[in-house]
Amino acid sequence: MAPRAGAMMETPFTRHAGVQVPLVCGPMYPCSNPELVAAVSEAGGLGIVQPISLTYVHGYEFRAGLRHIRSLTSKPIGFNALIEGNNKLYRERMSQWIDIALEEGVRFFLTSLGNPKWVCERVHAAGGVVYHDVTERKWAQKGVDGGVDGLVAVNKLAGGHAGRLSPEALFDELAPFGLPIVSAGGVGDAQEFTRQLRIGYAAVQLGTRFIATPECKASDAYKQAIIDAEADDIVMTERLTGVPVAVIRNPFIDRLGTSAGWFARWMLKGRKTKHWMRTFYALNSVRRLKKSLHSSDVSSDYWQAGRSVAGIHEVKPAGDIVREFAAALD
Repeated sequence: MAPRAGAMMETPFTRHAGVQVPLVCGPMYPCSNPELVAAVSEAGGLGIVQPISLTYVHGYEFRAGLRHIRSLTSKPIGFNALIEGNNKLYRERMSQWIDIALEEGVRFFLTSLGNPKWVCERVHAAGGVVYHDVTERKWAQKGVDGGVDGLVAVNKLAGGHAGRLSPEALFDELAPFGLPIVSAGGVGDAQEFTRQLRIGYAAVQLGTRFIATPECKASDAYKQAIIDAEADDIVMTERLTGVPVAVIRNPFIDRLGTSAGWFARWMLKGRKTKHWMRTFYALNSVRRLKKSLHSSDVSSDYWQAGRSVAGIHEVKPAGDIVREFAAALD
């Protein structure tokens, strides 16, 4: 039975995050602009700040960006810390952003990639909580060993870098850890939201559904592509980042292809060369994604999305989505 509104809507996640609705607007590069983050939180869910989107795409100095979000809502927001890699300058910048977020009152942190131990130590000392993005048990174990308070289970229906397991199979794999688990992937409507909560998840994270909102700064063409797409229009391509990424099939993707070329595969296998290939992919992906946010040219750009497109049929205000999903819990 799905949780009911009111007291029965409370879950371990809502207690950790201090929110009313077990629903998360996941961090999205480049789509997480301040207005979208704030709208979800103001309606009772949890909007999560993606710092590279906030600064590099939407042009805010980090602290000023957080304060702008605070001018739009006084309710809890979260912060996404991507912690992979040994780049000293990036690690220092992320460390500074975490400190500033804590100073500005953020107490919910979502770590992605890497070992979250140092983030947990810093956040726990300030009374906050840390959830960790995972796609399978071995990454969850690393998060648990690092001291995380919960897990975000990225399944095979997600947009961007999707997992390989269904929501049901991934829950079964992670449940033995005994931590709250948030489902990420495949939710475009209230019916699927409640279905995934019934599996046992403490909350559900949405990405694609919140792109098709007036608050999101994505182009009208991107939003329309989400509305027009069906689940079978979502394909996985390695040609963008070196690992499979879920995107909407369009003429650009058809021309680009979905498999990494022989040279990229050779580079990624080498102990020394894989760093350079990953760096190339990362820089190219950052540039292309920023450009694609405002693009309306399906022949030269791509749009990330998950299979939740099947349940998305209109552009709808983010707050209305949160309230609609909350009402489905009655």
